[in-house]
Amino acid sequence: MRDHTPDFKLHELSDDNKALIRQTVLQLLEKLADDGKLSEDSLLEFWVEVPGVKRPRGTFRGGFLMPDSFIYITDYFRCVLSGQNGLEPLDPEGNGDSCVERTLNDLLDELYYQVEIFTSPLVSSKGVTLELWAGNRMRPEGEWIYAVDRKVELG
Repeated sequence: MRDHTPDFKLHELSDDNKALIRQTVLQLLEKLADDGKLSEDSLLEFWVEVPGVKRPRGTFRGGFLMPDSFIYITDYFRCVLSGQNGLEPLDPEGNGDSCVERTLNDLLDELYYQVEIFTSPLVSSKGVTLELWAGNRMRPEGEWIYAVDRKVELG
């Protein structure tokens, strides 16, 4: 059996880039929650544009944009149902000590890791553009029913 795993070395994102991504994700999640649009299939998707790397943006057969990756937001948060819009962290281990900050950090750790994979061929993430969407699609690859998005350039 051959190992087809690509040979790459991850370069950890800088603290500034992590802070920029965190701020952007928080804005998207707050908007999604404030609009009352968080549902069981809400996604946080991203697309990484790497300068100098020619790679066409992929599409599925229906012509939908194929994201680099996505995370189900509801693996980490649920919408507060008490008449107030907002996010409430899940407590998957049943410890009774769910914490928004810890849950957000778990979500961000996963996102940072995935972005680091896509930027691994580069020595520096300078000039890399990260597009982030949060919202709901008909399926992960389907048309957006509701979305908020931001595009940031990593430094």
